[in-house]
This record gives sequence, structure tokens and C-alpha cells, in this order.
Amino acid sequence: MSYNTFGHLFRVTTWGESHGPALGATVDGCPPGVALDASQIQHWLDRRKPGTSRHTTQRREPDAVEILSGVYEGRTTGTPIQLMIRNVDQRSKDYGNILDTFRPGHADITYFQKYGLRDPRGGGRSSARETAARVAAGGVAREVLKALMPALRITGYMVQMGPHQIDRARFDLTQIDRNPFWVPDAQAAADWATALDQIRKDGNSVGAMIEVVASGLPAGLGAPVYAKLDTELAAAMMSINAVKGVEIGAGMEAARLTGVENADEIEMGENGPRYRSNKAGGILGGISTGQDVVVRFAIKPTSSIHTPRSSITRAGDPTEVVTKGRHDPCVGIRAVPVGEAMMACVLLDQLLMHRAQTGQIGPLGRIGA
Repeated sequence: MSYNTFGHLFRVTTWGESHGPALGATVDGCPPGVALDASQIQHWLDRRKPGTSRHTTQRREPDAVEILSGVYEGRTTGTPIQLMIRNVDQRSKDYGNILDTFRPGHADITYFQKYGLRDPRGGGRSSARETAARVAAGGVAREVLKALMPALRITGYMVQMGPHQIDRARFDLTQIDRNPFWVPDAQAAADWATALDQIRKDGNSVGAMIEVVASGLPAGLGAPVYAKLDTELAAAMMSINAVKGVEIGAGMEAARLTGVENADEIEMGENGPRYRSNKAGGILGGISTGQDVVVRFAIKPTSSIHTPRSSITRAGDPTEVVTKGRHDPCVGIRAVPVGEAMMACVLLDQLLMHRAQTGQIGPLGRIGA
């Protein structure tokens, strides 16, 4: 299986399966001399790990990260950083009844059609468990970004669960860490808890929409034409398990707007150009404008549900599938730290490419000078 690596200068290769002995990431291209230890990475993994509330899978994984290489006396050496997370709570027997059956909505059937075999234990490589490795790599990226761009802030949160949306009039960033949904709306968090309890009792699942914002980013990041900042972000978010759609800025809503409504008017401020709106999501022509970079992605409902669904066996015979085991009724909840991690990895990669081409972090064009 190829294509397990993403990035250009900051390159991440993830490895491992849902029910194997371990999974992890190899991070190549990390600059030397950056302060790094396992606790800095563990902070982000603790936000993603399962079993943190009744609204996520009850699989008990500590997701304890081990740094096997690339760090000496608390600082990165510039050599590949090997990160490992051991699996300690697998229940492969939960999947014994689907050894020869394809689960609707899962990658079981396409993996088999492509490779002629598949790992039925939790989906193997296609499992959302793979995203733990991305979060670990994102933890490394965050520490480098902290050193190079201390003003940068990456914040993710849920804005929709099924038909339920947040009320932007109640938007409060301080609420994100106070509820299990990572939602900046206290009332929405309470309402969603009730709704998701019922979905779980019904043996069903529900989709979600995640928004990730990067603020404090300088103008000038992005490499047109084929490594545009928005191109790289869209690809990174779409690569996350269960993602079926990505938006930048106004996104799909832009199709309903006129040119007058969509154009972000520009004026000169004390510290350079500023914009009266941000329909572009902080990116023009694939290059950052200095505004907040805003990305949203849609997560489909968890395909592993307790409600019978029609399918076929490897022999082509009709059957019904009920997926046993421990699964998220809304996998979008734990996708928030994953989206943040992918944003961090892409921004660092773009920053390193920008420095390689221009020799600096800030923009080349000095408007108003």
C-alpha cells in the first residue's frame, strides 16, 4: 500500500492498524533545535483519545506517545522523528462475524477489490484510529510553529451535528473546552447531548461539521499554482477518515453570492492592508492574506451501527450486517483535534517552503511603504 505520506518539506508518514500492536508516525523535515518532549505531544493526543465522555467510543486507549528517535536532550536533531502509540484495548473478536461480510458505508469492500484481502478488525488501516498518528505529528508541528510564528493560533470546534447547528450569535470560544463536543455555544452543547443520547439508544449515528481557524498567520504563504495554501488544506482535510466535503471561507455559499457580496473590500490600516470581510477564508490566489484562515469539513455518520443494514458476502450472497464493538455515535467529535493537527502540519510545511523560496517568514510586498 503506497501513499501513506503527506507534505513537501515537513513530511509525515503514518503507519499501523486499528487492532495491530501499535501505530504511529515518522516525521521527516523537522528543523533542528526545537524544544520537544513527549508531554508536549501527549497534550494533543489526550484531546483526541477515546473514552473521554459517554458520547464517544468506550474503547479504553491511553494513547501514550513514545518518541523513539530524532530528539536528543530535549531538542529535535533534524533527523527523522519516530512516534509510536501502542494499542492496548483491542477486541478483535468483536469483528469475527464480519470476516466474510462487507459493512455498508465502510472501506471493507473497496480494500478487498483493490488488494484482494482486508483486515476486518476495526477496518485496519481505514479505521479512524489512524488519526491518532496525525495528531501526534501535529503536536510536533505545533512546537515548531510556536518557535517560528509565536502569534499563530489554531482553533477547531464543531459547528453542526446532524441537523443541529450552533447559533453564531452565542459564539463563545471559552466554551470549547467546557463541553465534550468542542462547541463554542453552551446551549448547543446541552441540546446536542440530549439528541446524541437518543441516537445512540436507537443504534444509529450522525454526521458533523467541523470548523478550524488559524489566526495570526502572515500574508504570503502559499505556492501557486499547484501547491496553493487552500489546495493543500483541502487535500489534508479530505484525507481524514470519514470526511466527505471541505470548504474554505464562504465555501459552497459562494455559489449563491454576487460579486458585490463576495468581494472582500480592502482598506489601508495602521499595520498594513485590512479587509472588511473574509469570504475568501484568508486565502487569495492560493496565498494567505494575513486574515484568519477558515476551513470547514463535513464528517459522515459512523458506518458501524447496531441497526441492520443490507449487504453481501465475499461470495456475493445477500446478508444483513449489524456491527458489534465500541463505536462513536458521532465520530465528528473526535475529529476536531485531528483537523487542528492537519492545519498545523500544512501551515508548517507551507512556511518552510516559503522560507526556502524567499528566505523569510513575512511578505515580500511592502504595501504603503
